[in-house]
Amino acid sequence: MRSRGKRMDRSPSNSTCVKLYLCSNPEDSMVERRALRESVFPQLREHCRKTLGLDVRVIDPFESSDPSHWPDENTRRQLIKECRKRSAGPFLLALVGHQYGAASLPAQVEVSEYQLLLQESQRAGVSTKELEREYQRDENTIPPSYCLRPRHTCCPQAEVKEEEERRMKAEKAELRKQLQTTVGLCVHEGVLSPERAHSYYRSALDADLRFALDNRPRNDFIRRCLVYVHRVSDAKGETEKRQRKSQLEPQPEAAAVDLRTTPTDSQLLSELCDDFLPGLITSSQLQVYTTDTQCDCRHGYTTARRRGYAESLCQQVYSDLVGLIDSWSTLEGCEGSQLLAREQEEQEKLCDSLSRLYDVIRPEEAKVRAFVEQSGQQCPLVVTGGPCTGKTVLLAHCAQQIKSWLPDCDPVVITYFCKLSINPSPRHLLSSLCCQIGVRYHSESSSEQNPSNMDDLSCVTDLRDFNSNCSSTSNVCLSELKERLSSLLTCMPSTKQPLVLILDGLDHMEKDLGPHILESLPSPLPPSVKLILTVSSNRQRVLQAIKPRRSPPQCVSEGSEESGYVRVQLASVDRKQCAKMLASLLSSSGRRVTSGQQALVNQALTSCCLTLYARLLHLHASLWHSDSDVTESSLPAGVHSSISALLDHLEQKHGSSIVARAVSYLTLSRTGLTEVELADLLSGDHKVLTEYVQQHESTSSNMRVPQIDVETLLLDLRRFLIRRTVAGSHVLFWVSRHFKLVVAKRCLGTREVRREIHSAMADYFSGRLACGGSAKPLLVKQKPGPNTDIEPMEFCIDREPLSVEANGQSFVFSSSFKEVGRVNLRKVFELPYHLQQSDQFEELEHGLLMSLRFHQAMVRAGLLGDLVAMLESEEGSSHFCFPRERALLASILKSYACLLQSSPLHLPSVMETSLLPYLEVFPDLQGYTREIRQERRRRGSGLGVSLCPAPLSVPSIQCLAFDAKKDASVREVAGTEFGIVAEIMDDGAALIWKGSGCDVVKLLLSCEQKELTFAGVKSSGHFLLFSTQCDKLLLWDVTGPEMFLQVKDQESSPKTANKVEGFVAHQKRVFMWWKGESFVSVFDVSNETLTHFQCQSCVTCLVCSSNGFYMYCGQEEGTVSIFDTNTGSFLGICSNSNHNAITSMILCEDRWEMACVDRTGSVSLWDVASKINPPRLVTESFIGGESNDILNIDYSHKISTLLVCQSHQVALWDSCDWELWDQFLAPRGRAFTQAVLSQDGHLFLALLDACPFVLVWMVSTGECVLSLETNKQPRTLLKVSSDVVCVAHDGCLTVWDSGAIDAAGTAPKMGRGVKEVVVERTGERFYTSDGSETVWRWRLETGLPHANFLHDGPVEKLCLSPDNIHLVTLSAGEIYVWQTESGQNILRVSGSRATDVLITPNSKFGISISGRGSSRVWKLAHGSIVCTIHPYLSDAKVSPASTFLIGRRRGDLLAASLWSGSISKRFSSAESSEHVVAFHTLSEHPDFVVVMVDSGSVYTWKVAEETLCKHFQLPYRFHCQPADFQVSSDGSYALLSTDNEAINLLDLSQVRLWSFKAEGPVIKAYLDKTGRYAAYIYHPTAATLEKNCVCYLQARAVLTVVRLADGERIGSVCLAKNPLTLVVCEQQRAFVGFEDGSVGVYSILDVMINGEESVRCRENLSGWLKRCPFDRAFSWLPQATPNITWP
Repeated sequence: MRSRGKRMDRSPSNSTCVKLYLCSNPEDSMVERRALRESVFPQLREHCRKTLGLDVRVIDPFESSDPSHWPDENTRRQLIKECRKRSAGPFLLALVGHQYGAASLPAQVEVSEYQLLLQESQRAGVSTKELEREYQRDENTIPPSYCLRPRHTCCPQAEVKEEEERRMKAEKAELRKQLQTTVGLCVHEGVLSPERAHSYYRSALDADLRFALDNRPRNDFIRRCLVYVHRVSDAKGETEKRQRKSQLEPQPEAAAVDLRTTPTDSQLLSELCDDFLPGLITSSQLQVYTTDTQCDCRHGYTTARRRGYAESLCQQVYSDLVGLIDSWSTLEGCEGSQLLAREQEEQEKLCDSLSRLYDVIRPEEAKVRAFVEQSGQQCPLVVTGGPCTGKTVLLAHCAQQIKSWLPDCDPVVITYFCKLSINPSPRHLLSSLCCQIGVRYHSESSSEQNPSNMDDLSCVTDLRDFNSNCSSTSNVCLSELKERLSSLLTCMPSTKQPLVLILDGLDHMEKDLGPHILESLPSPLPPSVKLILTVSSNRQRVLQAIKPRRSPPQCVSEGSEESGYVRVQLASVDRKQCAKMLASLLSSSGRRVTSGQQALVNQALTSCCLTLYARLLHLHASLWHSDSDVTESSLPAGVHSSISALLDHLEQKHGSSIVARAVSYLTLSRTGLTEVELADLLSGDHKVLTEYVQQHESTSSNMRVPQIDVETLLLDLRRFLIRRTVAGSHVLFWVSRHFKLVVAKRCLGTREVRREIHSAMADYFSGRLACGGSAKPLLVKQKPGPNTDIEPMEFCIDREPLSVEANGQSFVFSSSFKEVGRVNLRKVFELPYHLQQSDQFEELEHGLLMSLRFHQAMVRAGLLGDLVAMLESEEGSSHFCFPRERALLASILKSYACLLQSSPLHLPSVMETSLLPYLEVFPDLQGYTREIRQERRRRGSGLGVSLCPAPLSVPSIQCLAFDAKKDASVREVAGTEFGIVAEIMDDGAALIWKGSGCDVVKLLLSCEQKELTFAGVKSSGHFLLFSTQCDKLLLWDVTGPEMFLQVKDQESSPKTANKVEGFVAHQKRVFMWWKGESFVSVFDVSNETLTHFQCQSCVTCLVCSSNGFYMYCGQEEGTVSIFDTNTGSFLGICSNSNHNAITSMILCEDRWEMACVDRTGSVSLWDVASKINPPRLVTESFIGGESNDILNIDYSHKISTLLVCQSHQVALWDSCDWELWDQFLAPRGRAFTQAVLSQDGHLFLALLDACPFVLVWMVSTGECVLSLETNKQPRTLLKVSSDVVCVAHDGCLTVWDSGAIDAAGTAPKMGRGVKEVVVERTGERFYTSDGSETVWRWRLETGLPHANFLHDGPVEKLCLSPDNIHLVTLSAGEIYVWQTESGQNILRVSGSRATDVLITPNSKFGISISGRGSSRVWKLAHGSIVCTIHPYLSDAKVSPASTFLIGRRRGDLLAASLWSGSISKRFSSAESSEHVVAFHTLSEHPDFVVVMVDSGSVYTWKVAEETLCKHFQLPYRFHCQPADFQVSSDGSYALLSTDNEAINLLDLSQVRLWSFKAEGPVIKAYLDKTGRYAAYIYHPTAATLEKNCVCYLQARAVLTVVRLADGERIGSVCLAKNPLTLVVCEQQRAFVGFEDGSVGVYSILDVMINGEESVRCRENLSGWLKRCPFDRAFSWLPQATPNITWP
């Protein structure tokens, strides 16, 4: 076998498909080809897709069992050319057997040669009747030739009987024999050269091989062709030889002459195998494999021998092809930072492809050139024209010429074909333009042209900056992108490097958003920027965005100086030029037309003079023969008719179903289809397969459409398909949108048909078309023959699932030698589109938008911004069920955008950590987290989140901004209980947000043909009340249709002239009070009447009874007036004692009490039960201290709590007994501006002046537990429906789910940073301390603390007995011993003077370590002292056998007996000057201690025998950090240090040093006691972050676990907070304590050691979790006084 050789360069075509032409003798290779087709090619395709991202197509021209469907020689040559040009690597696979094969009849013979053959035959007396009958003269060929007549059949579906087939085969063989005899006579007579004669003798195998290999450059051979020669000896057995001998008869004289001059098949085969192929081996390194088979002379080449050869051939072919393909360079990966740069390359290739369609020189080209060459032109050029006039092709050609037009400078030319973009959204277009401009100017401009203003990110020319900007725009709104583009256009181009920006198809953008793009450009354009646009004549509304103010005076537009742009009208092409173009096309294809036919062509071109029409005419005219009867009706009129006629011809040639389905798939695809995808779709299409079953009698369960049929169809369509690159794949796309229009009308006329096609493509890209049992059985109606009386019958064919060829539709292709894998971008781009178009919204939402696999693919492909846009999109929202869940996912992705762009593999851990705290609020996302765990198990390793730490913030479910004026600000805002928010801007605009999943829209109302401007808005219940600047009041019931009712006094009273201060809605009545007015107006919605109630002073607030009968009006003087609304009578009045204005009233109708809150925050309670007597004062409460006016109140009837917010404090009142519950002072130097209660009342949210966050306080503790991030400075908080909405000063809305805020705010955490974590042996419970008086015990199953151990002082140390029975704590110098199960404090010891406590491994004794006095050994059960150890031992540890206390003292290592307290053992080395710097006991080897001395020597010390052994000497550059020194329990590994961003370890089992690099400074490291893992936490450095990235979460610490056996990284988790402690327990869990008091537990999944993963299950805790989080834990009290005092 040959060696693989070094990796080769990529194939010249830069293809994404390995396209193999299978060259063979069809009669001698059926078994071999079938074996390859069934076993090798599917396996090869799977390998290429998963490892290289390549498709595989094998073109077998003889795949069909019907010889009439075999392509002719010309078609085969075109196929070979296509494979050579398009294949990424090898393109030819040849099988040469022991049979040469029959020669093919030539498709055409030149007239002179044909006549020569006839003359020689007639002279020799050979009949030429059959020859003349089969060939006809055609003057339309170049040169004129005799062409083989086509075989006529009734229709493509007609049956061909076996007898007729044999007869046709015999006739063909006889004709071939006659032709070869004639050729032999010509050679014998010397009128035809032997070389020319060989073309008549050669078989299809020989002809194809010579065409593919003869006279080709060496690059076409080296590792691109494989030839397998099989020589068979004695292939014909004795029986066959006797039969053949008996058939030999005497030959006539002419034939005898022929035998002397005509080479035999064996001679031709020998010439091919012994001369032609060996010559190429030596000259061009052609790879040829030869196999010799010796057969038994009696039986010959048996079927068993053939099958054996086929099996060995399959193995060899697969191995060789894999080696060849792998030797070619693989395609670039799809990193996010290269996404837009890759799109730029694809747009440039598309421009080059389109420019090749420029066949006719247009006079408008000169106008475009003049515009480009003109200096000082600051307005755009607009190329307009009708359909098919060639606007796109003209600009593509001009783009290729611009550099030659501007030789004195170095222009940057950027073309963008909007309607051919993979993402036609304005956001994507602007992002792409920004990236292209930045990157192109970085790569092409000189350093002198770099902008000086480096603070402007849009002007930075560092490529890394632009890679950052190009990665994703998930956090950048459309207005910011517009500003960035405007800034780039202003500062980048120069006179030496002007920018020519060509935008094609802006008028075809989605939702008619083209004008928004134009409005984002500077006005006027910078002097060094040229903008060229194309606009269709019937879509010129986009030009309205180019306002006259945009252009300087020199901008004129063909007769108009007001338009602001230069117009070039593209007219039709001159008829003569079209005719010349048509003649050129015919000549290039070896055809021409007669003069009569040319006259008809000229007449057709006169009526429609378009280049596309000329191309279509070329296809029709190339089918004409010189004797064809061509009339005016033969030529279709117009482009659409021509396209339809083309499809008619293709259906007649290839079959109606395959053509209709193929063009339908191409038309309805989103970005085009690859050839492989089209073939797979056709092979899975029931309609196509049914037609194939009806054509062929032999069917099978795994039948497919032959690749050759698809390839020949594409050959006929190649002139009308663009081969473009999309996301790294070469796809086919219509050259003109008019093909789509015709196909849509012809084949896709109904919604049901379109849905069927989209559904088929969705099934294909999802993998369902090919996966387990989804292939539906075919129900076929078999039609009888035309001359039979048999009834039609139906039969069913059970289909097997398609082979692996169509089954590779994973989102990410992974291979055994690639960790990351390759994203299946074809599935990413196509599947969501087809699911939506086929109305499979549930699958779209659940299977994609809320699927981890889809998110992983999008993030890895650099499509994070597109993923966020899809999750936030309103399109199809009425069909979706989980808009809030999708919004939450989008928010999390945006908040981690920088991290995910640089490290996309962090997505599962990021999402798991972010979602777990909210699964009770969003239970439908449990499937997402379940998918994360399944993915981790599938991968076999990773870090899972068993207990999620309390979050610092809450992801918003929506962040909205209306594209308003830049300096606009909010004047007033209001929200309803149904979730609708209205904003009034200072420019009079009204903005409406209708709830989750909706965008902010502008409210447009007009009166007397003038647009209304608004002055204010108020809300109550389900009503919104708008006031306009023209003193109109408009009422909107948000529960009904969008109808606005004007509130006006029928009596035209002047009372309603002032501003509405507020209103209260009750059923059909609205109670309004006015600013500075002493009356209340009541508007009845049902009859539109307005009545007034007069009060004593200015009304400041109002409340109604639940039945609406009574109205209570709070007033400026501190009084409350009560009215009967039915009768209009005045019932009474009451007044508070301080006469401060009433700002709010709460009516408790169950007790008929009314609480009045005045402006200072004081509360007066009144009994209003009596409707006859005046209200009775029950109590009056005054707030002491500062007397500031209240800013707002918030009352929750559900939890009976009133919140009163003042600038200096927030007060909470219990409305059950109306007592002041608590007061919360504002932080020093800050003031509250607003506060509201959370949903469950355990929290309150507040705004502070000049603070960009919404802060959340815990009511029970007064701690600030959350900070909610907003994009802008907050102005107002609103509680609407189940959301909390923050309105910024500029009108931006940030929305959070109320339940999510409660879940995050009430998540358990200690009051301070976690200093110590101790885990029980089972790993199910653990203890934490934070330096306060409390130790918490947590249960991992619930994720909650369930017990608190209280102390009288701060807890300093924490120790748990190995049997988990006793917990020993050290607090304020006292020792506490607790029973863990009962929580009883059995011992409280004073006088210990201890600084540390230890427990012996046998759990019987405690040891108190004192640095100032004696250390004591005592019994855990009752605290009695066993012995005293006088010298202080630092870093003390108890020996595993519970016999010694070992510690360092003055550089020595001492062992003190736990029975006597005396120093009984001392470590001493050979070098007396060596000092012990670190040591560690070994639990699995209790007699030994690992000792590290300052010289770097490593010893083991056997304590009992006082013997030591030196194992290792550390090199000079390695050193041990005593604080980091850790040793596994078996002594196999030692952690030495964590310096220089590396973890340094000593492998004691193999006596070697090794280290692994961290991606930043290591702040914590822990060596697993079992010796399996090392866990460490590091902070990413600037080198690992995106340059100029200011993402807060990007710089957070990262927890990583590494397997020590092989150094493999198990997984990493980003920590959202600063960690303080790290512990790893034996149950493969890592515990991390954070500075905010929360704890995170992370499970280690490693199939190499243990395949189980611990996952906290909370499904059965609903009742437990509904309780208040502060009532869940039991508190255990200590003994009041010490019960033991040591001397």
